[in-house]
Amino acid sequence: MKIYKSVKHLENSPLVNMGPIRLRQPIPTQKVENVDPFILLHHYGPYAISEFNNPFDLGPHPHRGFEPITLLFQGEQLHRDSLGNESLVEAGDVQWTTAGRGIIHAEGPTKEFVKRGGELEGIQLWLNLPAKDKMMTPNYQHVKSEQMPVVKDASGNTTLKIVAGIQNEQAGLINTQTEVNVFMVEAKEGGEMIVDIPEHHATTLYLLDGELKINNEVILSKGADQLAVFNTDGNAIKFSSNKKSKFIILSGEPINEKVAQYGPYVMNNQTELLEAMRDYQQGKMGYLY
Repeated sequence: MKIYKSVKHLENSPLVNMGPIRLRQPIPTQKVENVDPFILLHHYGPYAISEFNNPFDLGPHPHRGFEPITLLFQGEQLHRDSLGNESLVEAGDVQWTTAGRGIIHAEGPTKEFVKRGGELEGIQLWLNLPAKDKMMTPNYQHVKSEQMPVVKDASGNTTLKIVAGIQNEQAGLINTQTEVNVFMVEAKEGGEMIVDIPEHHATTLYLLDGELKINNEVILSKGADQLAVFNTDGNAIKFSSNKKSKFIILSGEPINEKVAQYGPYVMNNQTELLEAMRDYQQGKMGYLY
């Protein structure tokens, strides 16, 4: 029996400044600190990238203790890291970095994309790692859009791509450290779908563009409330699109551990943060130039 998860919070998507980058940050906010195990959600773009405007070019920087994830909706980016990986991430692709004990990576629009110009838009997620995995061996996974399992509604108006987790007995290709679902969804006007979510999962839906009705009653709309956080009181959510929309659905088993965060490090206490800064300065996370 399908029981819809009730909505706990609705939140808009405030703009924040990160150096030269202006982007939307629906998680964390004063109302929504996190949706454990997801501790950060950034929506960047769409930016009109050109040789005269390229704000989203992130040079080498470290991470430890969590998984930074990029879901790219428009444009293309080049990923490089201290493990020796270098890959072209195109619209619809996903890059999933497990920082573990430490990795240095860089990402930004390719030189070719900057030269020809175009729109760049994506989501960056920070997925926490449990204490037992924070110092695991770092890893990098890249899944192309066409490789992802797809679920469609009966009308064909809704396309749900399974990045990680399970839907309709299909499993995403990303190997995860904890039990999570990450879905990328595009819906034409009139599209609708019921998505199965384990009852114990913390769940959120973020709207990049368009307008959705959730569980036949709650409206999300670009420029108004764009984030819905759900209670753990059901096993499904239903959505219908009032206009052409794109959005993501995230769910996961809460880790329920203390989080200590400083800049690019997510650990469990202040001592571990200091150790992370020291290890980066001593080159223990590798090098990337």
